[in-house]
Amino acid sequence: MRDTPPALTPELLINAYAAGVFPMSESRDDPEIFWVDPKLRGIIPLDQFHISRSLAKAMRKSEWRISYDTAFRDVMAGCADREETWISDTIFDLYSQLFDLGVAHSVEVWESETLVGGSYGIALGSAFFGESMFSRRTNASKMALAWLTDHLRECGYTLFDTQFLTPHLASLGGIEIPRVDYRAQLFKALQKPADFYSVETVASAQDVIQRTTQTS
Repeated sequence: MRDTPPALTPELLINAYAAGVFPMSESRDDPEIFWVDPKLRGIIPLDQFHISRSLAKAMRKSEWRISYDTAFRDVMAGCADREETWISDTIFDLYSQLFDLGVAHSVEVWESETLVGGSYGIALGSAFFGESMFSRRTNASKMALAWLTDHLRECGYTLFDTQFLTPHLASLGGIEIPRVDYRAQLFKALQKPADFYSVETVASAQDVIQRTTQTS
C-alpha cells in the first residue's frame, strides 16, 4: 500500500522552499505537482544585476509605472498565459494563499492602467525565490526584474533565487551555482530577516540605474 502524500498547503510550500526545493506541475490542467531540486541552481547575485545601455535608455524614457503587490493574481495569470505552463490551477490557488499570508509578492509594470509585465515570488528570511515573469511589451519583464532586484537589495535581501538559468536571465547577470553552494547561501539567508515593505516608495528609474551601476 502506498503512503498517502501530505496535503498541499501553504505551510508545506514554505517548508519546501526552506529546504531548497520547489513545486511544478506538468500542465495547466494537471492537479498533481512534483518537487524540483536542480543540481545547478539559477540565481541573480544582487550586486551583479546588469542593466545594458539600451535598457537604461528605455527605463529613462519610459512612462510606465512600477508597483508592488497591487495585482498579484493578475501577474500570476500573466505568467500562466502561454501555450505551455507549469502554473496549474492548484499552484495558482496555493500561491494566492501565500500572498494573502504576506509570504508571496509581485512587481507590476503598468502602461497607463494596463498591466504589461511583471514577476512574482516567495520571500523567506532574506531569501527571495523568483517564480516566473511575463512581458506584453518589449523590455517589460527586464524592467520588472530591474526594479525588483533593486527593491530586494534596498530591503536587505541577500539571495535572489531564479530556480533555473535562461539566456534572458543570464543577460541580466544571472548565474548557475552547484546545489551545495546554493544550500549554503540559502541557510545563511534564512537566518537573516528582511522586510519586503521596509522601503515604502517605488524608486525612480535614475535611482535604480545609479544604484545598480554602483554595485555591479
